[in-house]
Formats: sequence, C-alpha cells, structure tokens
Amino acid sequence: MRKALSLVVLLVLALGLASALRGPSIGAEANRGELLDDQKVNFGRRYNSRAVEETGASNVVASVLVTYRGLDTLGEVTVLFVAALGLAVLLHTGRDRKSGKEAEAPSLIVFTGCRFVFPLILLFGAYIFVHGHLTPGGGFQGGAVVASGFLLIYLGCRGRQPDRQRLNAVESLSGVAFVVIGLIGLAVGGSFLLNFLPKGSPYALLSAGIIPVVYVFIGFKVGCELGGIVADLSGARR
Repeated sequence: MRKALSLVVLLVLALGLASALRGPSIGAEANRGELLDDQKVNFGRRYNSRAVEETGASNVVASVLVTYRGLDTLGEVTVLFVAALGLAVLLHTGRDRKSGKEAEAPSLIVFTGCRFVFPLILLFGAYIFVHGHLTPGGGFQGGAVVASGFLLIYLGCRGRQPDRQRLNAVESLSGVAFVVIGLIGLAVGGSFLLNFLPKGSPYALLSAGIIPVVYVFIGFKVGCELGGIVADLSGARR
C-alpha cells in the first residue's frame, strides 16, 4: 500500500510541476484583467478579500493551504511520509532486539490517567481538524494532538499499545483519499484540489466544500504517521 501511495504522490507532483513549467509565470497576468494593477502580485490581499466568498471557509489560512496552494500541502504530507518511512527503515534490523533489562512499570497515576485521558485527547484532536475551516487549526495540528495521545499510551499503558498494522492501514487509506480528492478536482475543473463540493454558508460546520473533508483525512494521516514514529522510537513491534 505504501509503495502504491508513493507512486501516486510522485505522479501527481510530476504532473503539477509539468503544468507549472508549461503555464505563464506567477503574477504575469491577472484573471483576465479582473484585478487592479496593484493587486496582480499581491496574493495576500486577494486571499483576504475573496477567500470566504470563493471557498466558503471562514479560516482564510485553511482555504489557502487546501485549495489555492493545495500542491504545497501535498508536498508537506509527502515530506512527513518520507520522514516516517526513513525512520522505520533506519530502525528496522530484521529481528527484534531484546534488552537485558525490563522497562520500568508506569506508576499508578500515569497508568490510570492514561486510560481516562487518551480518549479525551483523541476527541480534542478530532475537534481541531474537523473545525479547521472555521477556527485556527487543521489537519496537521489535530493530527499532532492525536499523536500525543499515542505517546501517552506508549508511556503509561505499555500492555495496551495500538496495533501498528491498523495505524499503517489508516495512514495509507487517508493519504490515498487525499490524493483522490485532488485528482477529482483536476478532472472536474482542471485544477488539483479544486473545491468541487457545495460551499454552504460561511461560519457553518457543514461548509467550505472539500476543505473539512481534506482536513479529516490529513488529520488521520498525520496522527497515524506520528504515532508510528513514536512506536518506532519506543521499540514497539506490533
């Protein structure tokens, strides 16, 4: 699954690079004379004035990261994927190493707190990436919070580590879904991650088209990837 995802990501990046090199220079022309002269290269002013209307997301940063500069976000996800894959390769020895001494058992407070706090951490992380189009936050921030919950599990509940195969499966499926959504926009409107879903009413939870959907997938992907990194560093092999 990871090899297939890597090939898909590389193909999308190659297509985006080819399209960028074939098209006109950035800022060379405005949208058919639609903008004023002093706005032609002032993307910040354009985003601030039109992002809510064009994308339906009240969080302008989210609209920029997911739609206007979606290829950049794909690149960031790819960098994290490559980092996690590289760390797994470096730590993989083909066999489990057994330490001469057992790990110290967590205290009663840490063990009990781990069991009660872990679901709250997951809920908070999910809240962050589900509401990323409305408030500061998004998939990366919510995924990092989710990964902190996995870190707590590895530290305080050593007998209840998450299944690594499930983490890898969720991570791969989330990455594929992100790329598929981008390709649908490319097929429908000629632009990767085109916002092809109904935008709804601004400041409503069900709004902003594909932005909250993409953030959900990014949140799952980042959370599982960082959780896998924590598992690799902790020596878990499940």
